[in-house]
Amino acid sequence: MILMKKKSILNIILLILAAETVFMLPYIISRVFRPTVLELFEISNTELGICFSTYGFVAILSYLIGGPLADRYPPRKLMSTSLILTSLGGLYYANYPGFLGLKILYAYWGFTTVFLFWSPMIKATRIWGDNDSQTLAFGLLEGGRGIIGAIIASVCIMIFSLLITEFNSKIDLQEKREAFSKVIFFTSFFVASVSILVWKYMKFFIPKNKNYVVEKFSFKKFKSVQKLYSVRLIMVIILCAYVGYKTTDIISLYANKIMDYNEVESAKISTFLLYLRPTIAILIAIFLSKFKATIMLIISFTFTLIGSLFFSLKLISINQELLFLFSTTLLGIGIYSARTLYFSVMKRGNIPINLTGTAVGFISIIGYTPDIFSGPLYGYFLDQYSGIKGQSIVFTILTIFSFIGIIASIKFYNKFENS
Repeated sequence: MILMKKKSILNIILLILAAETVFMLPYIISRVFRPTVLELFEISNTELGICFSTYGFVAILSYLIGGPLADRYPPRKLMSTSLILTSLGGLYYANYPGFLGLKILYAYWGFTTVFLFWSPMIKATRIWGDNDSQTLAFGLLEGGRGIIGAIIASVCIMIFSLLITEFNSKIDLQEKREAFSKVIFFTSFFVASVSILVWKYMKFFIPKNKNYVVEKFSFKKFKSVQKLYSVRLIMVIILCAYVGYKTTDIISLYANKIMDYNEVESAKISTFLLYLRPTIAILIAIFLSKFKATIMLIISFTFTLIGSLFFSLKLISINQELLFLFSTTLLGIGIYSARTLYFSVMKRGNIPINLTGTAVGFISIIGYTPDIFSGPLYGYFLDQYSGIKGQSIVFTILTIFSFIGIIASIKFYNKFENS
């Protein structure tokens, strides 16, 4: 029993570590250092958004075809391969490819981070949580991911700030590129190291005495998942929540352009959100896991709606720093709460555990479409309308999706909790 507990703890730690580091290169780096990335790669917000969209197109296909793999094979080999392939992309990234090269790289990452990774990770978490601890399992996953992301982001900021401080105050573009390359190389090395740990130690997730795998994939099983009402509702809930999560990509830009923070200060705002993420998730996992996840989803979207309204109504400018911090915190609480909860309701929605991978793949082809449209859409408005107007439009979009998320969560509650 003690040995099993140790294995259980080790596996959730490795799962958390892998689940965050796989997205460090394609997303976290550009989120924390967005103004720096735009400058050093000499691209606009729209062009960076197109890179994200390229990632999203490939990822959507990868969700669909990769899902059934998770229902047949152990997560360890799939996830480890995904991590090592993703880390190799960082070597190319650190050499500052042009816009075409960046699009190809993001397409590559769209495959490596999703096809062999996403569905196995969600299914492994659901199995770890067993029947009665789904909110705890996904809370620990999201909270742990947040801790890892915040720590690695802080280390990256420290490396970058130390390196640019070593140069003189008139640092030129090439010197800044050399400093940022070291940040990318460090991140790539870390991702590769996690791959080795996962391959070697994460070995027990598919018990032979339980019906957690399918012997053979069939379209009949896929259609049975597709017809579930809970699957369609979760699809909408994740879509709305993920629009919120993608909006956090521009918080550092808002701090830089609207609040007049410098590059390091704006990066620290994004890092604050990264630390808020695990705080919220762990609070939910430890103290709120006995509450109905569906109710908490409704509250989460309400928080996001209120926070986004402050930005969309242009109430936050350089003279309202406290309001900026308050609204950012409110957004963070709502967005990260929803991320913690949305997969934890799969059991409540009567989705069979042995078809989790297939269900996650199907849910994700709509739920994660913001990977396709949010980047170019946000980039267009931010480039087309300078200053606070463009930012206001972006947050108005978030306000609309937050409202839809509230409606979908209420429908899920009425169908599966209140019937």
